[in-house]
Amino acid sequence: MTNRSKPVFASPISVSEILAVTNAHRWTIVGMLFVASLINYFDRATISMALPLLSSEFKLGPQDKGVLLSAFFWSYALMQIPMGWCADRINLRWLYAGAFAVWSVAQGLMGLAETMTMLITLRILLGIGESIYLPGGSKIVSLLFSAKERGLPSGVFDFGTRTGLVLEGLIVPWCLYHYGWRRTFLIVGFSGLLWLIPWLFATPRRLQGDGGSKSAGGSRPATIQQIRSVLRSRNLLGICLGFFCFDYYWYLLVTWLPDYLVTVRHLTVLKAGFYSALPFFVFGVSEPIGGWIADRLVSRGRDETRTRKAVVTVAFATGLLLIPAAIVRSPGAAVALIIGGSLVGLATGNLLVILQSCAPPDDIGLWTGIENFVGNLAGILAPLATGFLIAWTGSYFPGFALAAVVLVAGLISYWFIVGELKPPG
Repeated sequence: MTNRSKPVFASPISVSEILAVTNAHRWTIVGMLFVASLINYFDRATISMALPLLSSEFKLGPQDKGVLLSAFFWSYALMQIPMGWCADRINLRWLYAGAFAVWSVAQGLMGLAETMTMLITLRILLGIGESIYLPGGSKIVSLLFSAKERGLPSGVFDFGTRTGLVLEGLIVPWCLYHYGWRRTFLIVGFSGLLWLIPWLFATPRRLQGDGGSKSAGGSRPATIQQIRSVLRSRNLLGICLGFFCFDYYWYLLVTWLPDYLVTVRHLTVLKAGFYSALPFFVFGVSEPIGGWIADRLVSRGRDETRTRKAVVTVAFATGLLLIPAAIVRSPGAAVALIIGGSLVGLATGNLLVILQSCAPPDDIGLWTGIENFVGNLAGILAPLATGFLIAWTGSYFPGFALAAVVLVAGLISYWFIVGELKPPG
């Protein structure tokens, strides 16, 4: 184990006098990323729990609900590439803090919205702020940890997103019941700003890779030609296609599961919150476990490429349980199958490491932004397509089945397009 008083240098990026932190310090930063990810998803998904109340007040049909749920992803997806580029070049201590403040204020102001247009506008602003979460978090992990040990910290910081959904399922329905949806949004949004205090204490003054100093020195200007060069990477293409399929499945659960439990399974908002929290909890717990399993196998000499892709394959296959979940009669059986389908989370940490291993070290933020941009096109599409299918068929089954099939199709990209897990030579 690394001596706690001795600086830990994870890679050539941190060796170049950019970062010098102890083992305890780097895990403290991962812990702060975990909490930020928790708040991130708690904020973005509160609207899913409040959707039945919003639908009643604003008289929303299935397609209207689909538009409202997808509005967040319009800006969230479009900001991924610019935010990824910034994560490679700007001090992440301040970049992450600024974006966090933007999304917290937008979430709080949702409680004051009087029209559908205002709701959509604030969801767009929320998406702009929250776009830092994956490019920023992935870049920070790559600065703090070597390639072979990134599976666990990647799974841990992203575990926060699923933990946020679990807590949201337990806390938000209670708040909605006692305070109404407007006060709930005000409380959730503005209380999150307290996170900024420990973040500024925990992070070093300069949390930044070599890309920032090179760009500042003028030796590596960002150009359209550079981005085009990145986009020609076969590995990046495969990663993006596979992540799109993963995100389609994930965002179906995030946006439609609470409404499904209320509308189809006839649960109260309180019970729907609890039962939707269970799949998200399993999804979240699986993330660091899947990353840890792959890290351990690789450390014992297993081939890293095959090991991480094998874990992803097993995880994606569990998503097929979503198909019978939509047709069984018992609400309990449906929830149990959805919980089984949440073992897809075993893939998450490894998906992040696959990208980190294939990307040039100075472009990890940019690659992550491109990946998450493509993935979150699924965040736009999944709510809209599902709302359309519900309106057209009167059933949730086609939407659930489509998500499961899309997820498994993503394995084609990871096995046949993505090659060895190593940066371009």
